[in-house]
Amino acid sequence: MVNLKINDMPVSVDDGVTILEAAQKLGIKIPTLCHIKLDCFHVEHRCGSCRICVVEVAGRPNLAPACCTPVLEGMDVKTNTLRAINARRTMLDLLLSDHPKDCLTCAKNLDCQLQKLAQEMNLHQVLYKGEQSTYNKDLSSQAIARDLDKCIMCRRCETACNVVQTVGVLSGVDRGFEAVVAPAGYKPLNQTQCVFCGQCVLACPVGALTEVSYKYDVWKALNDETKTVVVQTAPAVRAALGEEFGIAPGSITTGKMVTALRMMGFDKVFDTDFAADLTIMEETTELIGRVKEGKNLPILTSCCPGWVKFLEHQFPDLIYMPSTAKSPQQMFGAIAKNYYAQKLGIKPEDMVVVSVMPCLAKKYEAAREEFSHNGNRDVDIVISTRELADMIKEAGIIFNNLEDSKYDDPLGESTGAAVIFGATGGVLEAALRTAADWIAGTDVQEIDFEAVRGLEGIKEATVNVAGLELKAAVCSGLGNARKLLERIKNGEAQYHAIEIMACPGGCLNGGGQPYYDGDTTILEKRKEALYRDDKDQKIRKSHLNPSIQKLYKEFLGEPGSHLAHELLHTKYTPRKNW
Repeated sequence: MVNLKINDMPVSVDDGVTILEAAQKLGIKIPTLCHIKLDCFHVEHRCGSCRICVVEVAGRPNLAPACCTPVLEGMDVKTNTLRAINARRTMLDLLLSDHPKDCLTCAKNLDCQLQKLAQEMNLHQVLYKGEQSTYNKDLSSQAIARDLDKCIMCRRCETACNVVQTVGVLSGVDRGFEAVVAPAGYKPLNQTQCVFCGQCVLACPVGALTEVSYKYDVWKALNDETKTVVVQTAPAVRAALGEEFGIAPGSITTGKMVTALRMMGFDKVFDTDFAADLTIMEETTELIGRVKEGKNLPILTSCCPGWVKFLEHQFPDLIYMPSTAKSPQQMFGAIAKNYYAQKLGIKPEDMVVVSVMPCLAKKYEAAREEFSHNGNRDVDIVISTRELADMIKEAGIIFNNLEDSKYDDPLGESTGAAVIFGATGGVLEAALRTAADWIAGTDVQEIDFEAVRGLEGIKEATVNVAGLELKAAVCSGLGNARKLLERIKNGEAQYHAIEIMACPGGCLNGGGQPYYDGDTTILEKRKEALYRDDKDQKIRKSHLNPSIQKLYKEFLGEPGSHLAHELLHTKYTPRKNW
């Protein structure tokens, strides 16, 4: 242990702890901007670039950044001296001098940490006025918007992209006044290997990285009398939406959300969980087939578009491994426009399918060429959890006062297996529940495969499925996916099935979810909420969903049928690694 004093208060901490962490143990707040815990793996970004957290250390002539200065025995630290406070104010003044003043219309208004610091430090005017950086905005990706005019060089996005996700798109470019974080050569994101996971958006403290918004497109569709507008909501949305309205993290707000969507004017409100059950039908059929044949193993889940694009860029030689099943979002769109529209007696082109997703990569996924038929997209518009919250507020709906209501049938009926798709390990567990019944030929009562649960980056388990030993792995975060795939390529590991999610922790930590600003306990609470919801469901196995059974009987035939492959399966494309 190391003993030191902070503001004349003694404290003992582990060797290697920073001044910032030691101060937190005493309940002393030191302002920070560039420092953050980025995800549930507790990866910390602590480069000290913003200098907002500087403190005085006795015997040192220079101020020290608290976030990256390790404690030493006998250290005497002062966090609130006039010198330290003035230095922080000066650094903040300099950041504001080269920052746009469009706070009222900025996408991060009231979520901006630079704005919050200016308020806390009582900065009411910009002292330093002069030249300001000007760059072209990048909206090329249809998912992530970049406004480099607002970049403050905290480099949090760089750590998220390079350390956590190992995608390697963002880095410091140029020097001095011209320095920003951007792709090499200032390339637009659609000309890079960016997977649009949105972890950089969650990391950014200002409005330099946000999502491409489609709220206006949704309002426009809702007011077009010639269109039937249906909406689907992803499983992870229900576990986080309430946070935008001051409801405690870990609260399930499904019923209020459905009521709000009806009030907004959607013709039908459906559940992506229905399509998650459908995905299990197709994916599990494929899993059992591959295991029996002993070919193309391990099978990799393909629900996550960020992970799929990562594979296409980084591991094109393994492109035969993922399941050919579309993601639940895209399956829902295909069924809505080719099955449900037929039931309503309308043309597919007269139906608008809107998705509410925790994920920014879903915006990109919906626009992929293979997910359209005769120029008509399976999914027309994708908005995030945050965008839905904005629209509810814009409509004047008092969310917290709403009564609960249920999804519409038939695309609103789902099971507990579908709910857990929102957490890492959930897709694999849902598949194992169905595989166990199908292999055993009976209703297997033990359905909680807890070995594949948890927010750890890589989990491995040998699971007994009706007497068949399946070697499985669950992976979240693309940096972990890289480690796992490299082991498979090198012959160091063998599995039957692997679930991979791009975002650490899974969809509950998607780039479109409410900002949690480093409080990773919120991610744990979202996860717990999803498993609670699973436990509360009457039906907890996908293949027992009555609406799914009816869909196959009336329309698809059987899992893996010709029509199922035509509507519910896809292929992957090796992509240039820029």
